[in-house]
Amino acid sequence: MIGSLANGNTTVGNILMSEDIRRTIQCFQDMGVNIEKRNGIIYIKGAGLFGLNAPKSILDCGNSGTTMRLLSGMLIGQKFSTTLIGDKSLMNRPMKRIIVPLSKMGGNIHGREDEYPPLEIKPANNLLKGISYELPVASAQVKSSILLATLYSLGTTKIVENKTTRDHTERMLNYFGCNVLNKGNEIIMDGNHKLSGKEVYIPGDISSAAFFIVAGTLIEDSNIIIKDVGINPTRTGIITVLKEMGANIKISNKRLLNNEPVGDIKVEHSHLRGIQIDGDIVGSLIDEIPIIAVAAAFAKGKTIIRNAEELKYKESDRIKAMTTELKKMGAKVEELSDGMIIEGVDFLRPAKLYSYNDHRIAMALSIAALKADGESYIDGYQSVNISYPNFYETLFNLMA
Repeated sequence: MIGSLANGNTTVGNILMSEDIRRTIQCFQDMGVNIEKRNGIIYIKGAGLFGLNAPKSILDCGNSGTTMRLLSGMLIGQKFSTTLIGDKSLMNRPMKRIIVPLSKMGGNIHGREDEYPPLEIKPANNLLKGISYELPVASAQVKSSILLATLYSLGTTKIVENKTTRDHTERMLNYFGCNVLNKGNEIIMDGNHKLSGKEVYIPGDISSAAFFIVAGTLIEDSNIIIKDVGINPTRTGIITVLKEMGANIKISNKRLLNNEPVGDIKVEHSHLRGIQIDGDIVGSLIDEIPIIAVAAAFAKGKTIIRNAEELKYKESDRIKAMTTELKKMGAKVEELSDGMIIEGVDFLRPAKLYSYNDHRIAMALSIAALKADGESYIDGYQSVNISYPNFYETLFNLMA
């Protein structure tokens, strides 16, 4: 996205060609950006902030809420109209959270019932302006949408977040030539920046690594090293929580790569104990809670997860999904309005499980099934293609 808006060329190495990424690339190609893949590297000829062209038809974001929300921030500053749609799941995800701040900036954006896609975006009546905005929900997607809109605005934008969320967009914007400041719980950015193309190497995604990290702690005699993983402090809540639960995890070879902290993660089999997970740390591990729930199912004692209401509005209601499916396997799980209470057991039984067409549910249940005494079946396992097409290949190689 940022490479498409930059002046000059950008190369992206180690990119994950998941369905979400393919959809994003297609959206920008539909707006005239030259993006090619050669020898595993993505080459982007940046169009500049105002070099995008009106697409010939609607832009389909597939299952990607990130694509839709961030793209909306960019599109409210354009001189052409666009419509954003997605699959059945995305068409029912809340978009008022971006419609409100983008409208305050002067953007002309509307959704179905002022809440849901399709999103209709038309040229603004006047120049966009910076705003001061306190995030009502902890969401890096909402924050990023506002920051990208700020590229097209006059004045200064200040975002206040009461819970820390991932800061990849701030880091990437700074790497491409912007000046985004973090002061306590405030993110401050002036408008009217220009971006310059860069060489980017994508670290391994800790949200994907989390499934193997938990598998390594649960499966006896395991010893895994996961190399070149992003260890951004806004994303390592999963490591903090698992260590508190007693996991044997060590990080080495720490370094900075295109403004992102990277390292190697070593995991060994561990005996886990239940803990309480709530407050600020939840924002740094919201995507990892399904696999944390699996770890908790085998931890000694009780694990209580609170302040995770955002899980209800992901690709599925992940609180209900994990509660329902783990119960099928004999886990002791209680569903809460904002989380779960899980009491660890010694073993799970195999079951016929449903992924809810949610990639993280499918992967979490796959790790749970490794510890079940017998063969489990996961309906809709293909949803892993959304974020990790090679998940089962990697898992089976580790098992071999």
